[in-house]
Amino acid sequence: MEIAVLALGCFWGPEIKFSKINGVIKTEVGYCGGNNPVTTYKEVCSGKTNHAEVVKLDFDEKIISYEKILKVFFQIHDPTTLNSQGPDFGTQYRSEIFYLNDNQKKIANRVLQDINQKLSGKVVTKISLLKNYCPAEEYHQKYLEKK
Repeated sequence: MEIAVLALGCFWGPEIKFSKINGVIKTEVGYCGGNNPVTTYKEVCSGKTNHAEVVKLDFDEKIISYEKILKVFFQIHDPTTLNSQGPDFGTQYRSEIFYLNDNQKKIANRVLQDINQKLSGKVVTKISLLKNYCPAEEYHQKYLEKK
């Protein structure tokens, strides 16, 4: 089992798309790349946490490769728009690949270079080490309980 963490705009649509791919065992929406290990939806929406909305995928690398996951990632969102996807605007909607190890980083750089060449150098997708990932559901629930 391997894990991929990807930011590509509002996480609900991409989560559904990834969940239908053969080899993806589990999906989870969350936040990643921010300043704190714990955050809430309200804090992320403020634009002050530096978190991105992400989809975390548990996948079977015997069925689907990390490279193929990244190719799907680039197919289902626009990697040329900075901090936005469709009607959603803000740094939490950026395009970013969060890698977990050097092999993922190497693959991500190679796939990004290929896509960037095809898109005439317009790709704004970042590649970053996984930092401060937290699942959204439990934090949404804690936030709603406090209201």
